[in-house]
Amino acid sequence: MAAIATFPAWIGLNANGAAAQDFKDRWSIIPSAQAEPAPAGVEQTKKDQIEAPPPTAQEPSADRSGMRSFNRVFSGKASYYSYSKGKTASGSSFNRNHLTAAHRSLPFGTKVRVTHGESSVIVTINDRGPFIRGRVLDLSLAAARSLGITNRGVAQVRAEVL
Repeated sequence: MAAIATFPAWIGLNANGAAAQDFKDRWSIIPSAQAEPAPAGVEQTKKDQIEAPPPTAQEPSADRSGMRSFNRVFSGKASYYSYSKGKTASGSSFNRNHLTAAHRSLPFGTKVRVTHGESSVIVTINDRGPFIRGRVLDLSLAAARSLGITNRGVAQVRAEVL
């Protein structure tokens, strides 16, 4: 009973300055911002800078980090998959007898020449994957047969985006 009587007294002694603030100041989640004037020399430095000409189609641009260049060659391990039926990430029906492949980031419909040893095949990207670290492509059964990797399951390949 003594604890119950002392608690309200303790609250009254330890009250903070929030009680002195008005309702808006206590409950506003957005702090009031104070705009500072811009420095005086900003406009002058912008006028003094020379603008670079826009990059031409011939030269690659390092400034376009948001745009990826898919005209490239990459190599790594490729596996194959051969479901009897199902949908791909692009929305099309999977057909293991078509020359298709899955890649993590290439746009759907991209043509890729895949080479293993002396064999080469052109596949169309229509799915996402592979989801196993260290692999760069998942090939359809027909593409794997064309490259001769069905008995291995996983093989080192070289791929060139066309």
